[in-house]
Amino acid sequence: MNKTYFALVVGLLELLIIAGCSQAPIQVAELHHFPLDSMEGIITQSGVEIDRQVSSDGNGALRVIFSEPTVVRLFEVEDIDLENARLIYQARLRTDNVEGQVYLEMWCHFPGKGEFFSRGLQNPLTGTTDWVTEETPFFLGEGERPDRVRLNLVANGKGTAWIDEVKLLKGSLG
Repeated sequence: MNKTYFALVVGLLELLIIAGCSQAPIQVAELHHFPLDSMEGIITQSGVEIDRQVSSDGNGALRVIFSEPTVVRLFEVEDIDLENARLIYQARLRTDNVEGQVYLEMWCHFPGKGEFFSRGLQNPLTGTTDWVTEETPFFLGEGERPDRVRLNLVANGKGTAWIDEVKLLKGSLG
């Protein structure tokens, strides 16, 4: 390889490294936090309970025992003044003997347009797992402002799942 070609390749690599390192970090801010140490605010009240023995934060978690496909409606958040951003539903999950899948589900309602969902199917939990952080994003474009967001836990099959430390986050699109 001649020296001119080598210098050109090295120069291009340096530019790529500098450009990659100079990107602004993705900013994330917490909009809502639901610790799940009580039943307060939880929409689905039957078939779920607070478990004080199993918890990711030591203060209790919501336990769901299911023998058939179940959607647990957790929280509904209104008055979200957000557009042109990433809305992120994040939670800590744990499972025991799950035959099927457990994942997060977020529904966003837009006035005059209806409801649209985002599901955490990229990494559903199955079997027995320790605590893991799961999330599902919803990408909001310019002028896309949901007036209501519903946060659910979906359990397909049978088993036991715990959910704790539910958060609704705002992230940049970059």
